[in-house]
Amino acid sequence: MKATRIVVFAKAPQPGRVKTRLIPALGAEGAAALARRMLEEALAQAVRAGVGPVELCMSPGPADPAWSGLAIPDAVIRGDQGEGDLGARMARAARRVIGEGEAVLLTGTDCPDLTADRLRAASARLADHAAVLYPAADGGYVLLGLNRFEASLFNDMPWSTPAVARLTLARMAALGWRVWVGEALRDIDEERDLVWLPGFSRPIQGG
Repeated sequence: MKATRIVVFAKAPQPGRVKTRLIPALGAEGAAALARRMLEEALAQAVRAGVGPVELCMSPGPADPAWSGLAIPDAVIRGDQGEGDLGARMARAARRVIGEGEAVLLTGTDCPDLTADRLRAASARLADHAAVLYPAADGGYVLLGLNRFEASLFNDMPWSTPAVARLTLARMAALGWRVWVGEALRDIDEERDLVWLPGFSRPIQGG
Protein backbone atom coordinates (compact mmCIF):
# COMPACT_ATOMS: atom_id res chain seq x y z
CA MET A 1 0.00 0.00 0.00
CA LYS A 2 1.31 3.45 -0.89
CA ALA A 3 2.19 5.92 1.84
CA THR A 4 -0.39 8.41 3.07
CA ARG A 5 0.74 11.98 3.64
CA ILE A 6 -1.13 13.89 6.35
CA VAL A 7 -1.32 17.57 5.42
CA VAL A 8 -2.34 19.78 8.34
CA PHE A 9 -3.57 23.26 7.42
CA ALA A 10 -2.99 25.97 10.01
CA LYS A 11 -2.69 29.70 10.53
CA ALA A 12 0.05 31.06 12.79
CA PRO A 13 -1.48 31.37 16.27
CA GLN A 14 -1.34 35.17 16.54
CA PRO A 15 -3.69 37.10 18.85
CA GLY A 16 -6.56 38.66 16.96
CA ARG A 17 -5.98 36.56 13.84
CA VAL A 18 -7.01 33.06 14.92
CA LYS A 19 -10.06 31.66 16.69
CA THR A 20 -11.71 35.05 16.39
CA ARG A 21 -15.15 33.66 17.25
CA LEU A 22 -13.73 32.62 20.63
CA ILE A 23 -12.32 36.04 21.47
CA PRO A 24 -15.50 37.15 23.32
CA ALA A 25 -15.10 34.16 25.65
CA LEU A 26 -11.31 33.86 25.91
CA GLY A 27 -9.88 37.21 24.84
CA ALA A 28 -7.49 37.57 21.92
CA GLU A 29 -4.51 36.17 23.84
CA GLY A 30 -6.52 33.28 25.24
CA ALA A 31 -7.92 32.38 21.83
CA ALA A 32 -4.41 32.42 20.35
CA ALA A 33 -3.11 30.27 23.20
CA LEU A 34 -5.87 27.75 22.50
CA ALA A 35 -5.04 27.78 18.78
CA ARG A 36 -1.39 27.09 19.60
CA ARG A 37 -2.30 24.23 21.92
CA MET A 38 -4.63 22.67 19.36
CA LEU A 39 -2.07 23.01 16.57
CA GLU A 40 0.64 21.31 18.61
CA GLU A 41 -1.74 18.48 19.56
CA ALA A 42 -2.90 18.02 15.95
CA LEU A 43 0.71 17.65 14.81
CA ALA A 44 1.49 15.25 17.65
CA GLN A 45 -1.46 13.03 16.71
CA ALA A 46 -0.51 13.11 13.02
CA VAL A 47 3.07 12.06 13.78
CA ARG A 48 1.84 9.38 16.20
CA ALA A 49 -0.44 7.93 13.52
CA GLY A 50 2.66 6.74 11.64
CA VAL A 51 0.97 6.36 8.25
CA GLY A 52 3.48 8.39 6.25
CA PRO A 53 4.95 11.89 6.04
CA VAL A 54 3.33 14.73 8.00
CA GLU A 55 3.29 18.19 6.46
CA LEU A 56 2.26 21.46 8.09
CA CYS A 57 0.76 23.69 5.40
CA MET A 58 1.31 27.14 6.86
CA SER A 59 -0.25 30.59 6.55
CA PRO A 60 1.78 32.76 6.40
CA GLY A 61 4.66 30.74 4.96
CA PRO A 62 7.29 28.95 7.05
CA ALA A 63 9.81 31.81 6.96
CA ASP A 64 7.43 34.30 8.56
CA PRO A 65 8.39 35.32 12.13
CA ALA A 66 4.78 34.70 13.20
CA TRP A 67 5.80 31.03 13.61
CA SER A 68 8.72 31.70 15.95
CA GLY A 69 8.56 29.87 19.25
CA LEU A 70 6.10 27.23 18.08
CA ALA A 71 7.00 23.64 18.98
CA ILE A 72 6.89 21.91 15.58
CA PRO A 73 8.25 18.34 15.69
CA ASP A 74 11.41 17.82 13.64
CA ALA A 75 9.67 15.10 11.63
CA VAL A 76 7.08 17.55 10.29
CA ILE A 77 7.66 18.96 6.79
CA ARG A 78 6.88 22.65 6.48
CA GLY A 79 5.10 24.13 3.47
CA ASP A 80 3.31 27.31 2.38
CA GLN A 81 -0.46 27.33 1.82
CA GLY A 82 -0.09 30.03 -0.81
CA GLU A 83 -2.83 32.25 -2.18
CA GLY A 84 -6.53 31.71 -2.82
CA ASP A 85 -9.56 30.61 -0.83
CA LEU A 86 -9.57 27.45 1.26
CA GLY A 87 -10.65 25.35 -1.70
CA ALA A 88 -7.82 26.60 -3.90
CA ARG A 89 -5.24 26.00 -1.17
CA MET A 90 -6.50 22.50 -0.37
CA ALA A 91 -6.73 21.61 -4.06
CA ARG A 92 -3.16 22.72 -4.67
CA ALA A 93 -1.85 20.56 -1.83
CA ALA A 94 -3.94 17.53 -2.82
CA ARG A 95 -2.91 17.74 -6.48
CA ARG A 96 0.77 17.97 -5.53
CA VAL A 97 0.76 15.08 -3.06
CA ILE A 98 -1.30 12.75 -5.25
CA GLY A 99 0.86 13.68 -8.24
CA GLU A 100 3.89 12.50 -6.27
CA GLY A 101 2.33 9.06 -5.82
CA GLU A 102 0.99 9.33 -2.27
CA ALA A 103 -2.51 9.28 -0.87
CA VAL A 104 -3.42 12.37 1.14
CA LEU A 105 -5.33 13.16 4.31
CA LEU A 106 -6.23 16.85 4.48
CA THR A 107 -6.96 18.10 8.00
CA GLY A 108 -7.02 21.22 10.12
CA THR A 109 -6.33 21.79 13.80
CA ASP A 110 -9.82 22.43 15.17
CA CYS A 111 -10.89 18.90 16.11
CA PRO A 112 -9.43 17.35 19.30
CA ASP A 113 -11.27 14.10 18.48
CA LEU A 114 -9.20 13.56 15.31
CA THR A 115 -6.82 11.21 17.09
CA ALA A 116 -3.96 9.08 15.80
CA ASP A 117 -6.26 6.04 15.82
CA ARG A 118 -8.82 7.81 13.64
CA LEU A 119 -6.10 9.01 11.27
CA ARG A 120 -4.83 5.44 10.96
CA ALA A 121 -8.36 4.20 10.29
CA ALA A 122 -8.82 6.77 7.52
CA SER A 123 -5.50 5.89 5.94
CA ALA A 124 -6.33 2.16 6.02
CA ARG A 125 -9.66 2.77 4.28
CA LEU A 126 -7.87 4.49 1.41
CA ALA A 127 -6.48 1.07 0.46
CA ASP A 128 -9.84 0.19 -1.11
CA HIS A 129 -11.75 3.48 -1.30
CA ALA A 130 -11.29 6.47 -3.58
CA ALA A 131 -11.94 8.86 -0.70
CA VAL A 132 -12.58 9.02 3.03
CA LEU A 133 -14.26 11.72 5.07
CA TYR A 134 -14.87 12.48 8.73
CA PRO A 135 -17.84 14.86 8.85
CA ALA A 136 -18.07 17.62 11.42
CA ALA A 137 -21.12 17.97 13.63
CA ASP A 138 -21.69 21.45 12.16
CA GLY A 139 -22.04 20.13 8.60
CA GLY A 140 -18.49 20.63 7.42
CA TYR A 141 -15.76 18.02 7.58
CA VAL A 142 -12.66 17.65 9.75
CA LEU A 143 -10.79 15.33 7.38
CA LEU A 144 -10.84 14.61 3.66
CA GLY A 145 -8.73 11.76 2.35
CA LEU A 146 -8.10 11.15 -1.34
CA ASN A 147 -6.45 8.57 -3.57
CA ARG A 148 -7.08 10.59 -6.71
CA PHE A 149 -7.41 14.27 -7.46
CA GLU A 150 -10.67 15.85 -8.57
CA ALA A 151 -10.92 19.65 -8.77
CA SER A 152 -14.72 19.66 -8.45
CA LEU A 153 -14.39 18.71 -4.77
CA PHE A 154 -12.84 22.10 -4.07
CA ASN A 155 -14.31 24.51 -6.63
CA ASP A 156 -17.37 26.66 -5.87
CA MET A 157 -17.83 25.17 -2.41
CA PRO A 158 -19.63 27.27 0.23
CA TRP A 159 -16.88 26.93 2.83
CA SER A 160 -17.77 27.50 6.49
CA THR A 161 -21.42 26.55 5.95
CA PRO A 162 -23.40 23.44 7.01
CA ALA A 163 -23.59 22.31 3.36
CA VAL A 164 -19.91 21.44 2.86
CA ALA A 165 -19.89 17.74 3.78
CA ARG A 166 -23.21 17.05 2.04
CA LEU A 167 -22.12 18.72 -1.19
CA THR A 168 -18.70 17.05 -1.10
CA LEU A 169 -20.29 13.60 -0.72
CA ALA A 170 -22.83 14.38 -3.46
CA ARG A 171 -20.04 15.33 -5.86
CA MET A 172 -18.17 12.12 -5.02
CA ALA A 173 -21.33 10.10 -5.64
CA ALA A 174 -21.72 11.77 -9.03
CA LEU A 175 -18.17 10.65 -9.85
CA GLY A 176 -19.08 7.06 -8.95
CA TRP A 177 -16.46 6.93 -6.22
CA ARG A 178 -16.42 4.42 -3.39
CA VAL A 179 -16.28 6.57 -0.24
CA TRP A 180 -15.85 5.68 3.43
CA VAL A 181 -17.51 8.05 5.91
CA GLY A 182 -16.45 8.01 9.56
CA GLU A 183 -18.40 9.19 12.57
CA ALA A 184 -19.24 12.89 12.95
CA LEU A 185 -16.70 14.74 15.10
CA ARG A 186 -16.79 18.15 16.74
CA ASP A 187 -14.77 21.23 15.85
CA ILE A 188 -13.92 23.86 18.47
CA ASP A 189 -14.99 27.09 16.78
CA GLU A 190 -17.40 28.93 19.08
CA GLU A 191 -17.91 29.43 22.81
CA ARG A 192 -20.57 26.71 22.94
CA ASP A 193 -18.01 24.22 21.56
CA LEU A 194 -15.62 24.66 24.47
CA VAL A 195 -17.49 22.03 26.48
CA TRP A 196 -16.08 19.46 24.02
CA LEU A 197 -12.47 20.51 24.60
CA PRO A 198 -10.58 17.95 26.73
CA GLY A 199 -9.43 19.43 30.02
CA PHE A 200 -11.20 22.75 29.51
CA SER A 201 -12.66 24.19 32.70
CA ARG A 202 -12.03 27.95 32.53
CA PRO A 203 -10.84 30.55 30.04
CA ILE A 204 -7.32 29.88 28.81
CA GLN A 205 -4.95 32.65 29.72
CA GLY A 206 -2.59 33.88 27.05
CA GLY A 207 1.08 33.82 27.86
